[in-house]
Amino acid sequence: MTIGTEHEFSINDAAFRPLPVSDEIIKTICGSYDSEILFGDVKLGKELQKTVLEMVPRTHSDSIAALEGQLLHGIQKFCHIFRDRYTLLGLGMHPTLRLQETAVWDHDEGEYYEVYDRLFDIRQHGWLNIQALQVNLSYGSEKNLVRQFNRLRCLLPYLIAVTAASPIVEGKTTGTADNRLLYYRRNQKEIPLICNRIIPQKIASVRDYRREQEEIFSELRRNDAAILCQEWVNSGGVIIRFSRKCLEIKALDEQDCIRSDMAVCAFIIALLRCPSLPVETDQDALLALTEEAIHTGTSALRPELENLYARAWDHATAEERLYLPFVKDRIGEGCLAELISERFGREREIVPILADVATALRTNEPCRPGWHERPASS
Repeated sequence: MTIGTEHEFSINDAAFRPLPVSDEIIKTICGSYDSEILFGDVKLGKELQKTVLEMVPRTHSDSIAALEGQLLHGIQKFCHIFRDRYTLLGLGMHPTLRLQETAVWDHDEGEYYEVYDRLFDIRQHGWLNIQALQVNLSYGSEKNLVRQFNRLRCLLPYLIAVTAASPIVEGKTTGTADNRLLYYRRNQKEIPLICNRIIPQKIASVRDYRREQEEIFSELRRNDAAILCQEWVNSGGVIIRFSRKCLEIKALDEQDCIRSDMAVCAFIIALLRCPSLPVETDQDALLALTEEAIHTGTSALRPELENLYARAWDHATAEERLYLPFVKDRIGEGCLAELISERFGREREIVPILADVATALRTNEPCRPGWHERPASS
């Protein structure tokens, strides 16, 4: 199985104020406002919001370490070139961004954005303040595709719990671990089929998936939005990209560093290798588990996650076992959202926390409990 990943990082000044300058950064590198450019071992690309840059490994691989190497080189190159001007930051949302501080990409693909805005109003956090880790997994036969799709569908609540990393919105904690998904799942509520509450229905064949896809397309045509009738319009937690021959997982928050991202990938691949898994398959049960994951992170699902981790370890390769302990830490000590919430509750200051998250990305060292503890504010 080959794997590819997509990473979204916010662009900040030294005080972690978000900067809507992705277009100017790309132009500085290549001389024009291109949507995607080669940048050493990675591709740099735009997102809808100018406060975010996407980074993608130049080539897919069957080696997680190879992907990690490409991405680290890209981050190091970016930091070397722009070290005195911009700071990149992971997480599922920018914790302090207010919508007036960002802007929509306005150099190409405007025809798509105009339709999205007409249908859904893109001036929302679910559009202009989301940062996802997307994982693309190759598939072989149709039988394999259907099996992997259904298995990933059942794993989504647990993956959401482990990766939740957006507990703060506009500088305030909300009591929710994954605010990105709260906004994301309702950002196209006018046509609910597009996201379908994140967890897709089980399929028995590719025909089932294409039938559901056509229902989305029919609804878009009724709304004079045929331009959006593309396979990528589906916003479920896992979708099929037939043009790329891969399954794309869309429900994960971007993490603090590439090592954490790769650990999540190792967890997923090892679980897909297991002959069977002790997980729910019922749609309503999966939706209920997803609610728990979104709101509490790992705390409500810890026994199930520990069981899944044991299964993953038993079926992991030697390379994957180098990464899996980072997932074990997230399960046992709390996901990134839980760690950030605990520390913010203790210190009541956001900038030192963001500084440490930015350092984690630059040094490729995941954040841990008690990281850079400071006394509570008086």
